[in-house]
Amino acid sequence: MPPARVLVTGAAGRIGRATTELLLNRGIRVTALTIQDDQQIRADRVLVGDATDPAAVAEALEGVDAVVHLAAIPHRDAGKPYDVYRTNVTSTFNVLSQAGERGIRRAVIASSINAFGVPMNHHDVAPAYFPIDEEIPTDIDDWYSLSKQADELTARMVARRWGVDVAALRFPIVESAEALRRISALAELDPASRMREGWSYLDLRDAAEAVYRSLIAEWSGAIVVSLSAPDTVMARPTAELVREFAPGVTVRRQLTGREPLIDTSRARDILGFRSQHSVHDERPDA
Repeated sequence: MPPARVLVTGAAGRIGRATTELLLNRGIRVTALTIQDDQQIRADRVLVGDATDPAAVAEALEGVDAVVHLAAIPHRDAGKPYDVYRTNVTSTFNVLSQAGERGIRRAVIASSINAFGVPMNHHDVAPAYFPIDEEIPTDIDDWYSLSKQADELTARMVARRWGVDVAALRFPIVESAEALRRISALAELDPASRMREGWSYLDLRDAAEAVYRSLIAEWSGAIVVSLSAPDTVMARPTAELVREFAPGVTVRRQLTGREPLIDTSRARDILGFRSQHSVHDERPDA
């Protein structure tokens, strides 16, 4: 059964807003926690507060059956290294530990494709293999990627300590259809720039759906789940991209068409989630 009320932190953010709208449209009440006062948030209970603040989170968790924790500084360069790491790790621990102490049994958190470290790495590195899965070797040299690894470890601890089922969703770049068209056009001009994340992306509508599926699917413990659109952001075949721009990367299966280079089998098998929206389908001349 879907939860009756869900706390969404970071509710004014891109994924937070889309998730709030989807949950409300499916009859789930939402408590929204946002660091900025935003009159456009439709949740029936909106609190302005910081997810790193124990008192603000305690108030937000009142009457909640499940948690969607999306509040974070979303990029390595969006703040000073200490602030990015501290904010992300502290907020995740604060939200999940308090949820566990209150007996809440289901939580979803925003991890990132950057949790394995390669996409933002300033060294000349590439993924160990394609398709990228949740077990791929890590090579982390930035504070944002480190924060996402720490968040996934926090999820494991909370599941073990309090029995909370926590899904850490590894989002690639997530944008609206219009923004994705612009990203796709830029990627065509410089394909190598997107190689280290496997030219992956996810439509904002699919991101919200993945969160919803994580709330209602039957699973237990702490899981890390990779997400992707049903193809790459590029127009050309995936195998051709790998041959040209990642010739030294091991390919673990035969690639056909524009199939994604993210292994989404966990999303399919555990959450029952399959992405529906392609940037190529959304082109005005399509």
